[in-house]
Amino acid sequence: MRILIVEDSTTVSKILTHLIMQELGYSVDVAPDMSSALALLEQHKYFVVVADLNLPDASNGDIVRLVLSSYKTPCIVLTSNLDAHQRRDILKLGIVDYIPKDNRYSYQYVVKLIDRLYRNQQVKVLVADDSVVSRKFVRMLLEHHLFQVLEANDGEEALAVLEREPDIQLLITDYNMPKIDGVELILRVREKYNREDIAIIGLSNDNDESLSAKFIKNGANDFLQKPFVHEEFHCRVLNTLDSLDMMRNLWTKANRDYLTKAYTRRYFFTEHNGKESEVGTLSVALIDLDFFKKINDTHGHDVGDQVLVEFAQRLEHAFGANFTVARFGGEEFVVAFKGLDSTKTSTLMNKFREQCQANPISTTAGDLPVSFSCGVATKANESLDHALHRADELLYQAKAAGRNQVMSQ
Repeated sequence: MRILIVEDSTTVSKILTHLIMQELGYSVDVAPDMSSALALLEQHKYFVVVADLNLPDASNGDIVRLVLSSYKTPCIVLTSNLDAHQRRDILKLGIVDYIPKDNRYSYQYVVKLIDRLYRNQQVKVLVADDSVVSRKFVRMLLEHHLFQVLEANDGEEALAVLEREPDIQLLITDYNMPKIDGVELILRVREKYNREDIAIIGLSNDNDESLSAKFIKNGANDFLQKPFVHEEFHCRVLNTLDSLDMMRNLWTKANRDYLTKAYTRRYFFTEHNGKESEVGTLSVALIDLDFFKKINDTHGHDVGDQVLVEFAQRLEHAFGANFTVARFGGEEFVVAFKGLDSTKTSTLMNKFREQCQANPISTTAGDLPVSFSCGVATKANESLDHALHRADELLYQAKAAGRNQVMSQ
């Protein structure tokens, strides 16, 4: 990733270059004037240009206009002074944002904004509004920040889009819409998606003072009154997505194993410890790597960790799309096969076992052959703990019988 800084202040350009390279690891080029910037723009494709409004050979934002019109590159504006008239003019150009050169936090904000732009490329946003003009305006603002934007004419269409595009991360919805209004849309969305799945921002030009509270109490993350200014809209969107990222990170720390990234024992029980009538057929495969202690003793725990990570990845690749893969601790893993009996589960596990045996795991100590033993039990009219206990007994039978095999019941 390559960033261009167009700035005649050596101090400012040095600070920004240091922060961008240190915190993001991106390549940075610096141009002290417009002519130097043009030469670099002809040589390289830049992800973002960070440009001062007034340069020695170009004033009044000439470099910004050129970057946006001729090179179609997102532009973040640096400025020492900006009056209300200049602010309106510069925002009309379609910049990402303008940053006052006041203090060190301003430079940190530039870095944060660049990082957010990079991540935004993978973020889908759905805009639901029956006003074409309003919808297109919001779309334009979002596209300045490189989001993937989808549109819906009303709440009903928004629900259909969400059904087709389950990876949408942000819903921006107007209040007054036909068929399903904004509040009703949020209620329906929250029936299926929790706050770690999707964030919601409500919009309205209604004068009802209680509307913002109504939106938020019914599941929205934030609310914005129309008409709004560009900066407030962008700040609300970025803060909402930052909060979404934070919630997802907290959820991951609570439910994913820190080393292998498989699900944790806690998540496994939360997900599958329902009543039999709710769960239906459920088989559990309890897995233990054979002679794993020998790997640690011979090659060290770092190599042992490499084996665990690769084995977990193989399990996830083989079963993670349809079933739950969890690490119970040490070298012990479990897979929950919802909808399958022990016979079908054993067939799948034996096929996986043969694939693992035929493909040694590559480590810093060389390729290491790895096998595992497995016990499979189908949950009957019993607790999940009891089914796992039976699978554990079958696992030890597999070990006693010589390891590298699957025992089922």
